Amino acid sequence: MSLTVNGLDELKKLAGSDLGTSEWIEVTQERINTFADATGDHQWIHVDPEKAKEGPFGAPIAHGYLTLSLFIPLFTELLDVQGVTTKVNYGLNKVRFPSPVKVGSRIRLTAKLAEVEEVPGGAQITVEGAIEIEGATKPAAVLQSLSRFYA
Repeated sequence: MSLTVNGLDELKKLAGSDLGTSEWIEVTQERINTFADATGDHQWIHVDPEKAKEGPFGAPIAHGYLTLSLFIPLFTELLDVQGVTTKVNYGLNKVRFPSPVKVGSRIRLTAKLAEVEEVPGGAQITVEGAIEIEGATKPAAVLQSLSRFYA
């Protein structure tokens, strides 16, 4: 369920808040193949199910950067900032991939709005997130994401 805020003043009041958890989404072989086509990364561990069965994970796994890219659709389930003209990704402070995402796995995002700081013309947020794998003890990714919102 998305939390909606209207404008930068409301956003600033959320600093330090837990944003909750997104819905689960399945990481399918089709999604992995599409990402491989888009990036040119066709390593067998991702796109060859038969060979991947014999590999170190027993199945194809999602690209780490595919998992990372899913942060955006998962995050938009948690926070909707209205009353701004522009929303941009600004960067990442750190990213780690503690556990691979096997094809057919379901993932979700748990996030905290760690910081909101003023920047010229707007605000920058730091979100601490973990992309969890259903039934796994370690997350697929942990990250600090930076986004900017302009009035």
